[in-house]
Amino acid sequence: MRLISLFSIFIVVCLSLSGCSSAPKKESSEQELYDDAKKAIKLRNFSQATIALEELEASFPFGKFAEQAQLDLIYARYSGLDLDGAILACDRFIRLHPQSPSVDYAYYTRGIANYSLDVGISSQYFTMVDNSARDPGHMRLAFKDFSELLNRFPGSSYASDAQQRMIQVRNHLAQYELHAARYYIKREAFIAAANRAAYVVKNFPKTPATEDALIMMVELYNELDLPGQKEDALAVLRANYSEGKAFDEEQNFVPQNKLKQSRSLISVLSFGWID
Repeated sequence: MRLISLFSIFIVVCLSLSGCSSAPKKESSEQELYDDAKKAIKLRNFSQATIALEELEASFPFGKFAEQAQLDLIYARYSGLDLDGAILACDRFIRLHPQSPSVDYAYYTRGIANYSLDVGISSQYFTMVDNSARDPGHMRLAFKDFSELLNRFPGSSYASDAQQRMIQVRNHLAQYELHAARYYIKREAFIAAANRAAYVVKNFPKTPATEDALIMMVELYNELDLPGQKEDALAVLRANYSEGKAFDEEQNFVPQNKLKQSRSLISVLSFGWID
């Protein structure tokens, strides 16, 4: 009888504990989730803020904090270096709230997120990192974002910074084309190199790369025995950069690029992949 009693007590305790463990968890209210997110942002705990904001958006998609929570999610993801996630959050906000007074913020943040994806974290801390060789796909998207921001919201508080970033983007794109031209010169593909240099002059005038592109064009057209194109490029170079590095004191043109490369047999056979 004593064993039966002890067993009965054991069963009751187990059932009680099981009942406690299976009790439904109290769900956070919209206000609690929003307060948790704001507190996490204030503490710069952006991963926790993102979790709270995503839960708030999923549980209360039409609540009173929905629009602001989506803006805060953009900020939390970007500040937490989740750049792809920030871009997705910007896309969603623009799609859901095209008439919002804050939609310019979404365009702006999408632009700087795309810009940062191409610039990379490394170059922000190591100045010796050369980003001109990186494919500027996201940089082009950033230029489009900033351009759209300026066209739609010229009076935006973000317009001035967006305009400055567009200048930086143009300079970066021009340097990328110049890097490609140097790559072709190294492989003695002079026509392709000249076309890339001409593209810089035509599409990115008044950038730091323009002078180098014109110098390159003069040298390449001379190598390709195209005197007409050479003189045209030289005239433009002299008109715009007469005091530049391409001319000596007597205004004679001074070549700046080594067109002919010293290449080993193995380099030639491997098409330049092994130097």
